[in-house]
Amino acid sequence: MIRVFICGVILLVALSGCSKVTVQNPTNEFAKAAPLTLLKEKRLSEVSGIAASINNPGLFWVHNDSGGEPEVYLIDKSLKIVLTCRLEGIENRDWEDITIGPGPEAGKQYIYVGEIGDNVARYQYKMIYRFEEPVLGEESEIKVSAFDTIVFSLEDQRKDTETLLIDPASKALYVISKREEPVWIYELQNPSKPADTLVAKKLFSMPLTQIVGGDLSPDGKSILLKNYEHIYYWSSDAAKPLKEILKAEFSEVPYELEPQGEALTWARDHSGFYTLSEKNVGKDTYFYFYARKASGGSRTKAKPAQ
Repeated sequence: MIRVFICGVILLVALSGCSKVTVQNPTNEFAKAAPLTLLKEKRLSEVSGIAASINNPGLFWVHNDSGGEPEVYLIDKSLKIVLTCRLEGIENRDWEDITIGPGPEAGKQYIYVGEIGDNVARYQYKMIYRFEEPVLGEESEIKVSAFDTIVFSLEDQRKDTETLLIDPASKALYVISKREEPVWIYELQNPSKPADTLVAKKLFSMPLTQIVGGDLSPDGKSILLKNYEHIYYWSSDAAKPLKEILKAEFSEVPYELEPQGEALTWARDHSGFYTLSEKNVGKDTYFYFYARKASGGSRTKAKPAQ
């Protein structure tokens, strides 16, 4: 925890000294970030993952990272917690991202929680916890005991990974490395009912670094990835496999710098996307929305994956 704290302080100092970050390949498809809500809820002080709910339109699933409670929170746009889901019998070693998509049973939606962080690359195995997405009712807290644990290792070596993506068409899961340049993407093909430890296949690299979050758009045509200073954007004219979209050229969305922004999700109606940061002392943290412009805009492109 000391190492993580020191890294956070270094990051805060670095960002505080950068009033503006140069955007190399801008897209104008999105409006400037609009601050929706100032974060005041103490239980959301270290949010590292967010996913727009499918079963609860207009609400969002979030979680905190290492050392937090093993809980997933359903929140509204005012950052009010309306439901707490506590996963029984496990700990939050280093939860880093969350996504929602299909799973073992057709017609149902599942939450995937990524126990995938590893700041100093010491853990052989990573876990993804999967459970059916709840529907908000009268209860404010539920205990989740029925969930799958997908245990896996990376094909090549131990690494920190902080981004979890799902391709709804294939049900494949993807994680992206963080602390290297270029970063690498790894694939778990349709882990429906894993009985044994799986191996995430190493696919290809992308000319980026420090990737901490991302999301595939609900229509399957666009992908966003972010680090602490940039948001990268891929767009396709038609729905394609997630890994194929990431091989194409990308652009950048002008980013409103956050204290330690790691969480990002598309709106379910594809009207834009949201970001949320961990809190840092002396810095205000807002829930931001980047609206998609009606005209679609235009963009220049950056180098594709290798």
